Amino acid sequence: MSDKPLREDVHLLGDLLGQTLRVRGGNELFETVERVRALSKSGRAEQRDDFTELATILSSRPAAEALPVARAFSHFLNLANIAEQHHRVRRRRAYQSDPDSKPQPGSCDEAFGRLIDQGIKADQLFDSVSSMQIEIVLTAHPTEVVRRTLLQKHRRIADLLALRDHTDRTPQENREIVDELHRTITSAWETDEVRHERPTVIDEVKGGLFIFEQTLWDAVPKFLRILDEALRTHCDRELPLEVSPVRFGSWIGGDRDGNPNVTPDTTGEACLLARWVAADLYFREVDLLRAELSMKSGSGELEEHVVAQGASTSREPYRAILKNVLERLRVTRQSIEEALVIPSGWREWPDNQAALTSVSELLDPLMLCYRSLHETGNEVLASGRLLDIIRRVVTFGLTLVRLDVRQEADRHAQLLDAITRGIGEGSYAEWDESARQQFLVAELQSHRPLIPHDLNLEPEQQDVLDTFRAITSLPEDSLGAYVITMAAHPSDVLAVALLQKAVHVAKPLRVVPLFETIEDLRRAAHTVSTLLAIETYRKSIHGCQEVMIGYSDSSKDAGRFAAAWELYKAQEEIVEAARQTSTELTLFHGRGGSVGRGGGPTYLAIRSQPPGSVDGRLRVTVQGEMIQAEFGLAGIALRTLEVYTTATLDATLDPPESPRPEWRTLMQKMADAAAAGYREVVYKEPRFVDYFRAATPEVELGELNIGSRPARRGGKGGVESLRAIPWQFAWTQNRLLLPSWLGTDDALKAADGQEQDVAAMMRDWPYFRSTIELIEMVLAKAESRVAAHYDHVLVPVELRPLGEELRGRLATTIAMTKQVTGHEHLLESNPVLRRSIDVRNPYVDPINIIQVEILRRYRQEPLDDLRSAFVVTVNGISAGMRNTG
Repeated sequence: MSDKPLREDVHLLGDLLGQTLRVRGGNELFETVERVRALSKSGRAEQRDDFTELATILSSRPAAEALPVARAFSHFLNLANIAEQHHRVRRRRAYQSDPDSKPQPGSCDEAFGRLIDQGIKADQLFDSVSSMQIEIVLTAHPTEVVRRTLLQKHRRIADLLALRDHTDRTPQENREIVDELHRTITSAWETDEVRHERPTVIDEVKGGLFIFEQTLWDAVPKFLRILDEALRTHCDRELPLEVSPVRFGSWIGGDRDGNPNVTPDTTGEACLLARWVAADLYFREVDLLRAELSMKSGSGELEEHVVAQGASTSREPYRAILKNVLERLRVTRQSIEEALVIPSGWREWPDNQAALTSVSELLDPLMLCYRSLHETGNEVLASGRLLDIIRRVVTFGLTLVRLDVRQEADRHAQLLDAITRGIGEGSYAEWDESARQQFLVAELQSHRPLIPHDLNLEPEQQDVLDTFRAITSLPEDSLGAYVITMAAHPSDVLAVALLQKAVHVAKPLRVVPLFETIEDLRRAAHTVSTLLAIETYRKSIHGCQEVMIGYSDSSKDAGRFAAAWELYKAQEEIVEAARQTSTELTLFHGRGGSVGRGGGPTYLAIRSQPPGSVDGRLRVTVQGEMIQAEFGLAGIALRTLEVYTTATLDATLDPPESPRPEWRTLMQKMADAAAAGYREVVYKEPRFVDYFRAATPEVELGELNIGSRPARRGGKGGVESLRAIPWQFAWTQNRLLLPSWLGTDDALKAADGQEQDVAAMMRDWPYFRSTIELIEMVLAKAESRVAAHYDHVLVPVELRPLGEELRGRLATTIAMTKQVTGHEHLLESNPVLRRSIDVRNPYVDPINIIQVEILRRYRQEPLDDLRSAFVVTVNGISAGMRNTG
């Protein structure tokens, strides 16, 4: 399909924005924006004088005049993003509408047919799909800067673009759509994009739940219909009603790692809110279903059930059954509302006997109706709305998402130290690992109470204990896993298991160690092996272990190139440790949006994992702006769900071969060189921290109201104390994107003389190819000239040579990457992405220039108006760069 419809959409949206600027900002603003745009484009065409003139014009304006220009370009970039997202949906529909086209790559139809052609038996394919376990875990994100009210307007614009694609519109209808687009764009322009108060955790919870109301509620049953049709076509079997390969989890409201704003109360409230949204969505669907199922008779089983409910007869038995379901949903919703208005209402969890407390209470009457419709020859009715509701119940349960709890390993150790001191056992904090394990295992086997009633705890220790007690009070189906941040030793896992036992958690959460740093990743397999060798622990997990690997801190430790290899090896070793004890392993991937945090195309990321590391089971985080990017539009959400499914299936049934020994040797040499080169700059260069804070808006980002979590793990400090997300985000803002490519030049230099091996790795090793392709994408987005402008204005003279060195390394890395890929230009094999970046760059450049000037003034005098203007530039650059944090 051509890009002409996309160009037409962008042109229309740009024209409507221009009309808005003329009316709301005046001709002077419009003419200024047009002049800036022209200079930016010509400056891009290597007319450097034009870039200099552009910088002069924007830098000399008062902030009050420059700000509307930045806003104009930011709004255009958001509109371009909307148009591109919609065009992806349009292309998908074109694939599906063309009877002569092949199935879309990555679709269920394409993947199933290809696997069958490769020799996979239909029964094996069916069994693999039916047993697949994929969980997509939504997380809050401190770089998600777009307000929800603007996201809703963006969704409205996308819906209107979709209406324009209808070929049977009248001229009047066309005009009405354009008029409504104009109104929505004007409304967005008039909306304040700046958060004047930091969002609360509950604000973030509501934002996370919004995606279910927005798209996932409808996308999931449509996706399961697509999956069912593909199974019927290629396996001659239908998708079982009780099967949904995709589930959803969340960290929003449960992730207390370094976030003092996440308390037991917020976790309880998050669970209540999720159940309320679920009950409300089910109520609407069942109400519509009741209107549909007006038949006057049903099966004998259905009629008997109606009588058992207290009615002697019913002229409309389906409605009689569903009336009771509706009433229970209404009571459930009302009970939760009553609890939510009471502080700590979750402590008195709604116990109204009429409220729904288990999935079976909702599913059983729906299945009864389903069986009755089939038995009475009404299969066509059973396969409509009723089937969709049943599949929603199977996927979402009563709570939409299961909330993970996440906490730092040291916090558990501090609580246990207070406990061991309180019971006269000495100081847990002073024991070595062996002593800790011995104590923990003994207590796991013991029947004595562990925690004294009169134990005196510090506030942080009490908070940890209260969190475990909250787990005992919340419904089992509201909670998922207990994730341990900065896990390093077996005792970190045993500690959580013991604390759950000590507070009498009826059904303990599965305990998931998160290995994040390079050193922890290297020890991960030993930690897992040691755990699985402990009989008491092994029996408690019932043959299943989940392990999370973190992309963020490992990349911050050693750079993206070296971290990717450490993650690969760690997965191989963890898989082997689980295999030796016949333990079913699930790997949980803590991916972010940026390449430096494990981001990138989903299919490529899953297919490039080590052989055996997926095996039908996958958990993965989706963070912040990536939630909207992957699930914000219904058509995109459908495509995303298909890609997760087919990539996981491919990795399971057609895993890549293990790398050749000589490749491993070379990769290790390259990774060692990359890590050394990265650390030489980031951790050993004495000027680096000062340069980083001057050349990027890292300090200012920490002051903004763009997330409930603090930017640092505690106090001041260097790069070590900075969270990985703002670390990446700051370098994205000045467009040097340093963490994602630094060290790659050293890696490629280390392969001098082994070009044939590197070429073979690019051709035949999916992991290596994906690593290079992701770095190539970053290099295509990096802008040396823009980064130099930040240096020229913001960086002290004595630190500027470091910036020049880094930009020189960027140029070297680009040249060497093009040699490896065989490309004359970056992203030569991905023209769609190349074109997207080229279109955006002239609109991002002016926002960067304005941000530099705002930062310069703000650092001299931190006025609120300048701070608000800075937020606008952050929004705009984020919109232009897409995967930011």
